[in-house]
Amino acid sequence: MLAAALTIIGCSTENNPGLGERKSSREPVEATERQASRNETNGETEKYEVIATDLESPWSIAPHEDVFYISEREGTIARVQGQKLTREAVNLKRPVVQRGEGGLLGLELFPDFSETARAYAYHTYESEGELMNRIVVLERVDGQWDEVDAVLEGIPGAMFHDGGRLKVGPDDHLYATTGDAQQEGLAQQLNSLAGKILRMKRDGSVPGDNPFAGSLVYSYGHRNPQGIAWSEDGVMFSMEHGPSSNPGGHDELNVIRPGLNYGWPEIIGDEASEGMELPLYHSGEDTLAPSGIAVSKSGDIFAAGLMSEQLVRFSPEGDFEGIVLDKVGRIRDVSIHNGQLYVVTNNTDGRGSPGPEDDRLLRLKLE
Repeated sequence: MLAAALTIIGCSTENNPGLGERKSSREPVEATERQASRNETNGETEKYEVIATDLESPWSIAPHEDVFYISEREGTIARVQGQKLTREAVNLKRPVVQRGEGGLLGLELFPDFSETARAYAYHTYESEGELMNRIVVLERVDGQWDEVDAVLEGIPGAMFHDGGRLKVGPDDHLYATTGDAQQEGLAQQLNSLAGKILRMKRDGSVPGDNPFAGSLVYSYGHRNPQGIAWSEDGVMFSMEHGPSSNPGGHDELNVIRPGLNYGWPEIIGDEASEGMELPLYHSGEDTLAPSGIAVSKSGDIFAAGLMSEQLVRFSPEGDFEGIVLDKVGRIRDVSIHNGQLYVVTNNTDGRGSPGPEDDRLLRLKLE
């Protein structure tokens, strides 16, 4: 069953020589067993507080003061304040196409959101019969969101491997993750935006200190990265889905540095090739299917797992430190806000087994 699920989901993770055996000590859990666990009378609820219910295929958490804005893949943004959820329309110049893994994905508020009411959003659209992705600026007006600018268009898209994470980095530049759009070779092509981590000025232009002159490409050789975050001292981390074929697994945690090649599809796991980076951690033939990540002030890295249905923790050196949360189904994103952990489940996207209140925004103590 695990092998079959890997073929469907398309994600995995591996190890780094010199760091010792990093393969997870957790045992893979059958999907039916996980679902049974969720249906039991739940002592697990002591681990978390339910903040909101009835989210619809949520993807990205964007907190601001006491409000959480959560992108939903069909093209809406859920606004959660207290325990009240209001679903807000998003008005775009190119309609959202929610097909496969696409839709309204990344959402990142402007650092001055209090004054501008603006955010960046990443979404899938259709152009001349082809799926593509674009990054836009939205402005919240009268309880809805209007597109006011297109920052970047024409990012290759597909039914699967669309990337989609957006973050404003500590350098005040905008970073975006893109998938290989099911065309593996694009990840190694510097003239393609697919299979990359992109870095741009806030208006979408190319920073003068990017590693490749005139290019938004910051790093390349990625399969389907969906998580990026920085430590307090400015180290950039990313997690991405490994292959779904044989061998599966090999999801990766990487330290991202400008201009480096992270190997996909030429190498996975402990395989080495000149000019290609080895991951800080990989999951071997197990799979986490990682999506969003967050880094605490102490440097611990928290990763949301879809197929594994776990929130897990890594040390700053990439050591697997254990399971923080499970028995809530698929977990799409994690955020640290006001000293606490927040996660959104992702059981209503057609791949999970939704419970009566799914999907949910949960709060955990950050320990």
